[in-house]
Amino acid sequence: MFYTRIPCPKSITHHPDYLNKATRYFPFIGWIVGSISFLAFFLFSFFLSIETAVIFAFIASILTTGAFHEDGFADVCDGFGGGWTKEKILMIMKDSAIGAYGAIGLVLLFLLKFKLLSESVSLFKTDNSIAFFQVYLLFISAHALSRLAAISIIFTHQYSRDDASGKSKPIAKNHTWKEISGSFFFGLMPLFAFSYFQYKFLFALIPVFIMRYFLAHYFQKWIDGYTGDCLGATQQVCEVVYYLSILLIWKFI
Repeated sequence: MFYTRIPCPKSITHHPDYLNKATRYFPFIGWIVGSISFLAFFLFSFFLSIETAVIFAFIASILTTGAFHEDGFADVCDGFGGGWTKEKILMIMKDSAIGAYGAIGLVLLFLLKFKLLSESVSLFKTDNSIAFFQVYLLFISAHALSRLAAISIIFTHQYSRDDASGKSKPIAKNHTWKEISGSFFFGLMPLFAFSYFQYKFLFALIPVFIMRYFLAHYFQKWIDGYTGDCLGATQQVCEVVYYLSILLIWKFI
């Protein structure tokens, strides 16, 4: 209910205890979103081009999450693009209106995701057929691993805001080995399955977590921690880095 627009029982609330325990399942949400996104791609690929099917895959994932992470990415672009102090950055990110930095950032983000995912899917096309199962693993591994990179920031850094106005504040209060181990299990399993077909795909972990380290360090430097928007931006950027890594690994390793 917190991470997607998928209907849930009305008895479930955003109680801090629920949110904290839900942390371990954040990468598992990648399995769900990735599966829905792939299903849209699978259906439209039978009578449309790969590129058009990829666009419908994006639409499906955005409808599923309510553009949760894309909104965070846009806020981070606006905040860090237009603010020069912690207070100013946090104030801009809290504003629901989108600015020039956010709009430009989203355009470039979607262009990159569209091009990289289209090329990545084409890697599994032979003659007039596509190895759909491998493409499916590509989808869910991208969504799961990028969410692991994002949620792992709460295990190593502090929440930036002093108040409890942010949605991610309850998640950040405490976590146990169950949250950490659960996150890594759900985040890495799709990639391990994907690497069964090409073991070298495991190398994609390196650039993804280098980017995660850079982003966490950057957030720490400017706002002394992270916010929910920072986690959303990390997920989006690491998803793009993952697609890029798969392409480079395929071509050069």
